[in-house]
Amino acid sequence: MLFNSFVFLLGFLPLALALHGLVERFAPTWRLPVLAGLSFVFYGYWDWRFVPLLGFSILLNWLIAEAFQKTRVGGLITLAIVLNLAVLALFKYFNFFADLAGMIPGLPAPKLDLALPLGISFFTFHHVMYLTDLRRGEAPRYDLVRYALYIAFFPQVLAGPLVRWREIMHQFDERPYLRSDAAERIARGLILLTIGLAKKVLLGDPLAEYVNPVFAAAAQGQAIGPGEAWQATLAFTFQIYFDFSGYTDMALGLALLFGIVLPQNFDTPYRSISLQDFWRRWHMTLSRFLRDYLYIPLGGSRHGLPLQLWALFATMALGGLWHGAGLNFVAWGAAHGVVLAIGVLWRRAGLPMPQLLGWALTFLFVAFSWVLFRATSFDAALAIYKGLLGLNPAGAGFKWRALLPAAAVAIIGPTAWAMAWKLPPARWLAVVTAILFVLVLFKIGDDANFEFIYFQF
Repeated sequence: MLFNSFVFLLGFLPLALALHGLVERFAPTWRLPVLAGLSFVFYGYWDWRFVPLLGFSILLNWLIAEAFQKTRVGGLITLAIVLNLAVLALFKYFNFFADLAGMIPGLPAPKLDLALPLGISFFTFHHVMYLTDLRRGEAPRYDLVRYALYIAFFPQVLAGPLVRWREIMHQFDERPYLRSDAAERIARGLILLTIGLAKKVLLGDPLAEYVNPVFAAAAQGQAIGPGEAWQATLAFTFQIYFDFSGYTDMALGLALLFGIVLPQNFDTPYRSISLQDFWRRWHMTLSRFLRDYLYIPLGGSRHGLPLQLWALFATMALGGLWHGAGLNFVAWGAAHGVVLAIGVLWRRAGLPMPQLLGWALTFLFVAFSWVLFRATSFDAALAIYKGLLGLNPAGAGFKWRALLPAAAVAIIGPTAWAMAWKLPPARWLAVVTAILFVLVLFKIGDDANFEFIYFQF
């Protein structure tokens, strides 16, 4: 079920909160099993056929972790990580690699018609983080219920944030509603949930009307005029931000309602003055995952400049492939890797970069690269790029009304995280939050609900 749907907001969530509250008060030892059960119900609402996959994935990884704790055979962890990645590759990348193989004359290219389980990339990476840290001697043992809840916790199981075990596991043993700040945390959770909904429904979704028709026309081979190309590119730049950061705000807010604090995932990324700065602000938990579990193992910055540049490029290219099984995603990641490497060389050379120029160049590059992320093929991306560079004849005009407020909020801020945690408790804030929530409900009732963009990854 979608966070931005009546069935979740007016059905599942109130019932889940009521059940959790009753259990927390009268049978606190059942709190974690109930939360885990609710998470499986939430996940199964999408497609019950994938619940056994999630359950088996949790059980198998936990059993291997248990065996490792007893034997200290590192090969068990390697086996578990390989199995996790193999399952991910089967569902998400089999046809992609089959298409690549099909480019070789005479080589058969079988296809599998498999539906992609929602959230498989995210819960696979959670397994990898815990297992890797377990082998390093950093992670402790957890019982099956706690491990299941870490993997399947419903606010973040489908699209993150990517939560390290050390950021969440200790919170499972708390009595969240007995804390002195329990009421304040619930209030801040409601604020995060409401602002996230508003960002998605009121700012992100309207931009789809500026994006989808233009990219659909490009996919059909039509020439895209400069106005349409810039409209679609800028609109998608802000749409994906409000869509994904809005989801994250909702996830953080929902977790707070159940007594769990999840890490911040966005920090006004479109104010970045360099691409390195951008990746410290955009999908921050993924950036940390790529740094700690890919970039550093590939060599990082401690083994000479050539290896550092290669590690950057390889990390971002693989990060692009993680986002989607397509060469356009690999190209998107590779482009980021190349520009990050250029940034390293620029800083090493001690060359100046005025902040305003750095911001403009970073924003333009990020916006241009989003075309590869959104386009369904290289030909469609090329059609958009031709329009952006003025190589196509003028077409329809440039729509801007929905872009202006989106750009102002995205670039100027403030973030939902800052508003939720820094604003002092006040009655006027409660009233404003309630009014905004009602407006969002009316908007959800009037319009078609758009699925979150990152659900496809």
